[in-house]
Amino acid sequence: MRKILVRSFGGPEVLELVEADRPTPGPGQVLVEVRAIGVNPADWKLRAGWVPKYGTPPFTPGLDFSGVTGAGHEVYGVAFPTVGSYAEYIAVSVDALAPKPTSVDFEHAAALPTAALTAYQPLVDVQPGQRVLVHGAAGGVGHLAVQILKARGAYVLGTARAGKHPFLRDLGLDEPIDYTTADFSELRDIDVVLDTVGYGPKALAGIKPGGHLIDVVGSGTDRSDVIAAAAERDVRFEQFGFRPSGGDLADIAKLVDSGQVRVAVEQVLPLAAAAEAHELSESGRVRGKLVLTP
Repeated sequence: MRKILVRSFGGPEVLELVEADRPTPGPGQVLVEVRAIGVNPADWKLRAGWVPKYGTPPFTPGLDFSGVTGAGHEVYGVAFPTVGSYAEYIAVSVDALAPKPTSVDFEHAAALPTAALTAYQPLVDVQPGQRVLVHGAAGGVGHLAVQILKARGAYVLGTARAGKHPFLRDLGLDEPIDYTTADFSELRDIDVVLDTVGYGPKALAGIKPGGHLIDVVGSGTDRSDVIAAAAERDVRFEQFGFRPSGGDLADIAKLVDSGQVRVAVEQVLPLAAAAEAHELSESGRVRGKLVLTP
């Protein structure tokens, strides 16, 4: 089979397409023939050496995938480094899998797992009528969070460039905010903020006492300043990292198949173009998700 290998930390150029043996599933695992691979910011952060807890090269990057098991079941799910999803076949834990949403193709299914779990899991306590602000609302996590929040009855505000506002309105966003021209620090009475950008203490603006700031940016940034500022304002700060969950993925698939959530795929590229996909992801200008196909 073919897979992407990272032999040393570095820029997109270190992503190498190589030939390798198909993996052999271990206990509690299943072999999946990969049909599509979702690209996430975590992929290039790992490649660049920002997330050393997952080990050192050589490794195959990638979290998200969709594909077909040996028994013919269409699935989607999450793999974890150093055995990542940028490959034609992967051996993955059955606990990190769920049946693929039936209403979407493999490319759209592969775009979902990490972003959807990151949007779904930390927002389970949001109540109907609460005011929730999503920073980076048009991004991979953000655009899914907008829809999940609307499905839960929240009033949703979101920051994005003006050109992305029609896209967000179409997803159900109540109040788009152009962060290049408007000062979101003037907002008030916000119950929950989901920060996908990394605004630090600035993200506390507008959150009322007793509110909740959820940081989903990931590793690589010192949060001591925002932790201290949140405590001063009586705001609960949470640095959230998703957990693989077949049960949650099954729930997300139901939201997709019911039409309440749809994932935007901006571009599909071949596996051999993984470096190009990483360059696009690092630009921070992707609307929705990027996908690779083996």
